[in-house]
Amino acid sequence: MKESTSNKALSLKSLTKSTVWDIQENDIFRMMDSAEKDAEVKESIRHYADIIRSAFMIEEIKDDSKAVQEKYIKQGYKVGTIKLGDDAKLTWAIKKRPIMRVTDLTYENIRHISAAKLVEVLDRNFGGGWDSLSQSIQDIIESGFDISTTTLPKDRLHKKGGMYEKKVADGYEVLEVQKGSWVEAIFAKLKPEAIKPRMKFDTASDLDADSDDEDADLPEDDYNRPDDDDVEIDDPNDDEINENNYRTTFAIRPIPTTMPRAIPTSSPTSSPGLPPSYTC
Repeated sequence: MKESTSNKALSLKSLTKSTVWDIQENDIFRMMDSAEKDAEVKESIRHYADIIRSAFMIEEIKDDSKAVQEKYIKQGYKVGTIKLGDDAKLTWAIKKRPIMRVTDLTYENIRHISAAKLVEVLDRNFGGGWDSLSQSIQDIIESGFDISTTTLPKDRLHKKGGMYEKKVADGYEVLEVQKGSWVEAIFAKLKPEAIKPRMKFDTASDLDADSDDEDADLPEDDYNRPDDDDVEIDDPNDDEINENNYRTTFAIRPIPTTMPRAIPTSSPTSSPGLPPSYTC
């Protein structure tokens, strides 16, 4: 279970529905006193009260007489006055919410109880074993604790060198659930808190140096360089044309030197005795 050793590092603005379980009633009043002159806190006092209510029972006392305060103190509340300005103030009675039943367990508070406390809560709420818990409760518990179970005859559960002995030596708390001549052992151990990776941003000089190195490896940009085929040729200047630098070339077909041989043909209308006509 996390103790309030680092509570002084917490402030009202940094409080969440998870970290609020790390603090106690007196820490609430200390935080409120520290934020007395903070205008933002005064405007959002209801917001911070909702966060505190997730882990504490808060009663706003309208009649802050001594007799009324004593009544709340006898019920285990801490009573204090919260100043909101020169004239405005509130009197709160605050008490940490107890975790007595498995239904009191949430994703926000599961990592803020010890394995011994978890075993106590499980022992108080059921006798049917781990599988008798609803899946939603199992998921909440396993988000914060390493859970394993075994069911063995009574005379074998505590066998030397067995699972029970190894788990206890490894720091697990154990709940034994009687099931006739058998016993189910539920082992619980708080999981180590996972360290969330954080991005490391380089300085501006490092980013510039990296950019220069990357540019050095890039090929030369010749995208806009014109191709040889795209080079434009200027039109000739008429004033510079003369007989020495201008000529025109014609392609001339050769003329055949022989005439085709005439082929005689007969005409149906030619008269007898006349020579035949010729066609070239």
